[in-house]
Amino acid sequence: MTPRELLAWNVRKLRVKRGLSQERLALEAQLERVSISQLERKQVNLGVDSLGKIATVLECEVFELFNLPQEGEEEPSNLPRGRKG
Repeated sequence: MTPRELLAWNVRKLRVKRGLSQERLALEAQLERVSISQLERKQVNLGVDSLGKIATVLECEVFELFNLPQEGEEEPSNLPRGRKG
């Protein structure tokens, strides 16, 4: 996996695990929702400061956003559609 793919994988996994929508994550991290969407779709590189904000909201360390998935771990799915807190 490329660093961009690892980042997308882990942000989505941690976001869904915490029950956060892209919109809520963006709001709490003081970023644009489109930035979170593009990050999860591997379309953008965010700066270190933005990654730090995302890690803070996801209650993890920045390096955890680059952890390799466990062997056999399924790709994280998204939350069901609709408004989330």
